[in-house]
Amino acid sequence: MRQFAKQCLFTTALALGLCAVVAAASAPDPAIGTWTLNVTKSKFDPGPVPKSQTRTYSETADGITLSMEGVAADGSPTSLHATYKTDGKDYPITGSANYDTLSVRRINRSSIKATQKKDGKVVATTIRSVSAHGKVLTVTSSGTDVKGGKFHDVAVFDRQ
Repeated sequence: MRQFAKQCLFTTALALGLCAVVAAASAPDPAIGTWTLNVTKSKFDPGPVPKSQTRTYSETADGITLSMEGVAADGSPTSLHATYKTDGKDYPITGSANYDTLSVRRINRSSIKATQKKDGKVVATTIRSVSAHGKVLTVTSSGTDVKGGKFHDVAVFDRQ
């Protein structure tokens, strides 16, 4: 009888653990929603600093869709769009002179790592993290722009 009780306890614990893993894997991305750039909390090295930027993440049947709209430092409009999954495969991204694909992997529940490529060559990496309280999105990007210049940006966004 004691052995049977131990087996039942083990089986129950294993089933609960698997349920927790499945639930975590299928949990919605905490970045889903609309985010506005907080220019004063952000740092763009070497710059220039954009005048504004709004990021909208939404879930679709094809994955997560990212739409970015904004105004560059020179006053010109900016627009970038991508739909991706966090499976490490390359997905097209439009609206950037610096890269044409990105691949995304989940680091943990609140963070992802994206690799941007231009013509198949890695040119940048980005870590996107949502704060524990879910109100701040931090996007840290490093790489080389289309002109060969190095950059390191830390963009801070507030949830709308």
